[in-house]
Amino acid sequence: MVIDNLIETVKDEVIGWRRYLHQYPELSFQEEKTAQFVYETLTAFGNLEITRPTKTSVVARLVGSRPGKVLALRADMDALAIQEENGFDFVSKHPGVMHACGHDGHTAMLLGTAKILSQLQQQIPGEVRFIFQHAEELFPGGAKDLIKAGALKGVDRVMGLHLMSHIPAGKIGVIYGPAMAASDTFDATIQGIGGHASQPQLTIDPIAIGAQVVTNLQHIVARRTDPMEKLVISVTKFHSGTAYNVIPDTVSLSGSVRSFSKEMRQAVPDLLEKIIRGITETHGASYKFEYHHGYDCVINDEKVTGIVEKTIENIWGKEAVATVAPLMGSEDFSFYANEVPGCYVFVGTGNQEKGFVYPMHHPKFTVDEDSLAMGVTLFVHTAFALLADD
Repeated sequence: MVIDNLIETVKDEVIGWRRYLHQYPELSFQEEKTAQFVYETLTAFGNLEITRPTKTSVVARLVGSRPGKVLALRADMDALAIQEENGFDFVSKHPGVMHACGHDGHTAMLLGTAKILSQLQQQIPGEVRFIFQHAEELFPGGAKDLIKAGALKGVDRVMGLHLMSHIPAGKIGVIYGPAMAASDTFDATIQGIGGHASQPQLTIDPIAIGAQVVTNLQHIVARRTDPMEKLVISVTKFHSGTAYNVIPDTVSLSGSVRSFSKEMRQAVPDLLEKIIRGITETHGASYKFEYHHGYDCVINDEKVTGIVEKTIENIWGKEAVATVAPLMGSEDFSFYANEVPGCYVFVGTGNQEKGFVYPMHHPKFTVDEDSLAMGVTLFVHTAFALLADD
């Protein structure tokens, strides 16, 4: 009852913090004012040991009244390079920058959680560590910076959450095991021989070759992969040429690869290059190919996830748990979960009646602010459940 009363007292503050952050978004690795706001807000709570591991991140430690486990709770803080198209009175004041993925809500919810738990210090066994992370949206991400700075030192378990627009408000998505995909990228350049558009026989046309490459790369998913295997290969850039009557020398193309299994992730680079090599050599062209490993797959620990799910059921009933399929999106929360057992869950914020129907990364994306209290409630109750578990 005490916890529920405290949550009720911070609901309006959490909404206010979220709206403030929404008005002043900052891009990845540029979150200096956001981090300062978080630092100053945390300082007012008391009972917290607050540090700045990097100039765009904040970590706060709440050491309880007696020894116990150490739990880390994480929120990301960065925004996206999107021009907002919403009409409410707290839209972004920074042209071309917007909180279009809910990170303003994530930060506000963790601030609310820190305020409540800081008032319950005497009831806490062990330690709760609040990680306000920069640069989730831009590889190499901020998680590795914080891990290197010692944010997970001594941590036994880690938990994070994401506001999710495709899940109805009032429900929380829970996934056991692989939850979000590994995300890699690739770049290729095809070198041909340019010439006049009226004499293609005197050229080695890299555009025609590149078009075949794009088409054939889809065969990796369609014909070289087990249909039960989750894999996405998308060519997202294709650049060449400057004039109507000139066949260019080169084509550059780039793309994204999303996968879950380690075996598939290891196999894809070779499969990509074999297709690029085969097509370019067949037509007398040459190529350069680079493959870049990005965020790892987010893998939820079975035991930690079970405790989180049970907590949801205890608070709101089984009907609040949404069974969610693994997501092809990626998250650098994966690097925390690689270090210690972790759980990443999805708080529903979609609401057809209120018009909150736009997906993340859309210029009209917003969240149902009623979901913020649900996120705070989940963080607070789960913190006690995870710290109490032996």
